Amino acid sequence: MSQPVPPSNQPQPPSDAQPGGGNPFADQQPGQPGQPGVPTGNPFAGQQPGQFGDVPFAPAPAPTRNNIGLGVATAVAAAIVAAILYGVIAGALEREVGYIAVGVGLLVGFAAGKVGGSNPVLPIVSAVLSLGAVYLGQLIGMAVIVSDKFSVSFTDVFFDKFGVLTDAWSEAADFKTYLFIAIGAFAAYGGARKASA
Repeated sequence: MSQPVPPSNQPQPPSDAQPGGGNPFADQQPGQPGQPGVPTGNPFAGQQPGQFGDVPFAPAPAPTRNNIGLGVATAVAAAIVAAILYGVIAGALEREVGYIAVGVGLLVGFAAGKVGGSNPVLPIVSAVLSLGAVYLGQLIGMAVIVSDKFSVSFTDVFFDKFGVLTDAWSEAADFKTYLFIAIGAFAAYGGARKASA
């Protein structure tokens, strides 16, 4: 019998054709020397993360934050900003708002704990600064009200008549005023502890 002859318009395979359609490494098994792309000296080659045993790779632990100086500085800055905001809102509403005192405390405590870390002094410092921030906010609120009612500048009322302003605050302060201040301090203490956890 004779061999079939392929049509002349079809490309002829080269006489040195390898099995596997031209791939010289098709008959080799993985791990044989000379196979490209697979290093032969590494027993873990081809392993995917998490495939080696049942233990997943643990991430590196986060660095511990414990910067009391930066935490106190951040708490002071947050207390000043919160006091101004509290005073402007209370002055615009022409009344004390207890919820804002809670917000002042949370802002001061959260900022101190987030930046300063888990130092046990920061919640106490935050509570003390929150007391001052709520008090200052109430004074700013009173100055805003007085400046609106009498058409004088806020800076004249707040800076030039500060003694008169504090005397008026003392006379107007009642149980609710002191309660708001205490709630703000409590919120600052809790906020600093939660943020540093």
